[in-house]
Amino acid sequence: MTSEHLLHTIPPIYDGNSKILILGSFPSVKSREVSFYYGHPQNRFWRVLAALFDAPVPQGVPERKDFLTQYHIALWDVLDSCTITGASDASIREPVANDLP
Repeated sequence: MTSEHLLHTIPPIYDGNSKILILGSFPSVKSREVSFYYGHPQNRFWRVLAALFDAPVPQGVPERKDFLTQYHIALWDVLDSCTITGASDASIREPVANDLP
């Protein structure tokens, strides 16, 4: 697998009621494909959040956005761009940080 220099294209998810900010590093290949955070079906992120809130696991982007809004959760990644191989955080090179206002 070759390294690619990529720009982060998924907007942050938040609203005026957000109280919890969860920061990731950079979207995985699958997340980039579906244009939303933690998009790989084997990723445990959504199952863990659902367990924490004793809620059903949200399916699909609209349901996941609603879940985040309901529980006042904001999502974003710390990197605006980087060189990465696949989804391996360990392979990240040339990182450029997002401006976290």
